[in-house]
This record gives sequence, C-alpha cells and structure tokens, in this order.
Amino acid sequence: MRLVILEDYDQASEWAAKYICNRIIQFKPSQGRYFTLGLPTGNTPLGCYKKLIEYHKNGDLSFRYVKTFNMDEYVGLPRNHPESYHSYMWNNFFKHIDIDPNNAHILDGNAPDLQVECDAFEKKIEEAGGIDLFVGGIGPDGHIAFNEPGSSLSSRTRLKTLAMDTILANAKYFDGDLSKVPTMALTVGVGTVMDAREVMILITGAHKAFALYKAIEEGVNHMWTVSAFQQHPRTIFVCDEDATLELRVKTVKYFKG
Repeated sequence: MRLVILEDYDQASEWAAKYICNRIIQFKPSQGRYFTLGLPTGNTPLGCYKKLIEYHKNGDLSFRYVKTFNMDEYVGLPRNHPESYHSYMWNNFFKHIDIDPNNAHILDGNAPDLQVECDAFEKKIEEAGGIDLFVGGIGPDGHIAFNEPGSSLSSRTRLKTLAMDTILANAKYFDGDLSKVPTMALTVGVGTVMDAREVMILITGAHKAFALYKAIEEGVNHMWTVSAFQQHPRTIFVCDEDATLELRVKTVKYFKG
C-alpha cells in the first residue's frame, strides 16, 4: 500500500492524471489489447479528468484502445438528467477524448431488470479481461462507490439503498431538495474493485481526513469500506495535505519519506 501526499487538490489531481497516463502508455494498448480502466464520479476526480483531457488534446494520450467501467449510477434518474452519472461522464470527460462510445460502460439505472443489469456488468468486466486500474473516490464516511457502511467486503455489482448521509451530501446537486435525490443506486461491489490489478483512491479535503485515517491507520472494517484496500496487493491512496489532518505525524513522515 502506498500513500502519496501532495500539497493541494490541484497537485493531487495532476499526480493521479499523470499516473493514469503513464500506465496507459506503458501498457501499449492496441486493437485486441485494450487497457481497462475503472472510473469514479463526484467532485474529487474532476481535476484529474481535466488534466487527462489536456494530455489528450496535446497529443500525449489516446483512449482509442481503452475500455472504461464506471463505478455506479442512480436508479430511476433519466440518462439525460444533468445529475445522472451518464451525463456527468459525457460532459466532464468522454466527449472531450477519443474513446469509442461502445467501450465506455456505465450501469443503466433504468434497466427493466436491475439484477440482470448488474450481473451483465460483471460479465462485461470479465470478458474485457478484468480491470487493469480502478480509480475511486470516497465519501466522508469512508464508502467507496455506493458501498455504504456495513456493506460486505466481498460484495459484487448490485442494487443498494443509499444511506441518509449520502442522500444529504448529494442534495446540493438537486437544488438542496431531498425529495429530488435518488434513494437507490446500482454500484460495483467492494469485491469487484478488489479484483482489479491495481487500485488508486483519490482522497482530498479536510472533510475526508477522518475517512483516510480509518482507511489506513485502523484495521479492515466493513463500516469503512475503503479500509478493505489495505489488503489489496497494489493500492495507492493519493491525497492532499488537508486529508492527512487526522493521521499520526509518524505515519505522514513515513509515507513522505
């Protein structure tokens, strides 16, 4: 497990984007040999996505032979709703790069049978050869994707009821109106992300500091699902200084060293 501590959000975003860029380039993707990337939504990865778009526009990076799998999607929100994760990914990332739309996989929260949709998503990941690098963010309560506190650490892609903390946190995207916030979502499981060959988790801001502490300084705990990644053979936590506020001084010094 690595903890990479950068000065601020912008530096953390740039470091993460450079890491993704280098991993894709080193892989040398081609027709029949795709690099497979797991992707998050939310505020945290926006800076990283902006940098990746910049690298693409500068001619340094192509997504032509990249397949992506998104972590989650709300249930019942129309695909073209401005707050759906389909809209988020296309507006903030996909439409600015050269990815084939057929290679960008996002769960369908309006599928007629949601369990069939979840099972099919797992099968698509398997058929793509598994995920080379899964990038994730976390909530202040340490949840990754929509694996809320109490989720099984061996869980697979499934339907989840959202915790009230998550609904409250997401209300800002729905004009502060709780009645407009979806209460259910489709999400990859902790086990789905653990199957990736490498995992990079972005954690920035003082409001995520306690979650980072729980993720790396305490034991594995299903009430803090991000802590499961202590047991992954290749995990990188990328954070800014503000996110380290709850860590012991010697932990910060150790990883900075």
